[in-house]
Amino acid sequence: MSDSLHRFQLENLNVRGEWLSLGKAWQDIQNTADYPPAIKQVLGEALVAISLLADSLKFDGSLVLQIHGTAPVSMLVVQATSEGSIRGMAHWDGDIPDRASFKDLFQPAINKNSETGQATMAISVEPGSTRSERYQSLVPLESDSLMGCLTQYFAQSEQLNTRLWLAVDDKTAAGLMLQSLPSEETKRPEQGQLDGWEHASILADTIKDEELLELPVQELLHRLYHEEDLRIYDAKRLRFECSCSQEKIERVIYSIGEEAAESILTEQGNISTTCDFCNTCYVLDRIDVARLFSGSAVNVSNTPGAGSVH
Repeated sequence: MSDSLHRFQLENLNVRGEWLSLGKAWQDIQNTADYPPAIKQVLGEALVAISLLADSLKFDGSLVLQIHGTAPVSMLVVQATSEGSIRGMAHWDGDIPDRASFKDLFQPAINKNSETGQATMAISVEPGSTRSERYQSLVPLESDSLMGCLTQYFAQSEQLNTRLWLAVDDKTAAGLMLQSLPSEETKRPEQGQLDGWEHASILADTIKDEELLELPVQELLHRLYHEEDLRIYDAKRLRFECSCSQEKIERVIYSIGEEAAESILTEQGNISTTCDFCNTCYVLDRIDVARLFSGSAVNVSNTPGAGSVH
């Protein structure tokens, strides 16, 4: 089933997991920009990883993964919500070799004193409720792959053993996540629980990329864990969906002030902005801007702090 996520549990090993396959949603995201193959690979991996993590948290809101470098990729951002919507984008400059490595894509800054800076990865939890606090974890890009960086993130941010397996091609982006059960959910002795985790991980290490990309969840998990007490839960559907809107764009323009908006109109004739995630273009002319600052169009108290105007 395309664009679906299945939770599963290995009862006798005290391990839970998730399997995810993105088809149409992954292709829709690729169609928003002409991504070079090397960027496409990392973007697909990041979309799968953030979708798996977002579902494991069981919260109301969204989970965002951002990677910041300097060249050739300055930024890569993916987001998954608790409602099953995903989106992603990347900014890059110049030609990128098809076989460029993860480290080749995200080069750290070098300042005037020839000291090397640091490219970073951030994972942010953005609750749907304004009463809940947003929090973020930062991880330096010290690994040769996204999966390596995520392993470092799990080591410093999570209490549970967690591993990911990711695979991407032009048609599909897929992944598998394993996580040991919290100690309060199992009566198994610590050593026995560790043995179960290691056994489940060793079996998952035998997965080939083509199996992860092509096999249905039941067949893949049966191949791996047919000797274990395996329970597979019903699918959760995912979709590509952008949260941009005319209203949000108007709020951003309102936030820059009437004088700045008038300056852009004088210079360009209108105010236009294109969403980085879905490539939708929004254009406001003088009549639209006049309406904005008439006092009846925008609720200032709800104005968000993010956005860009071109």
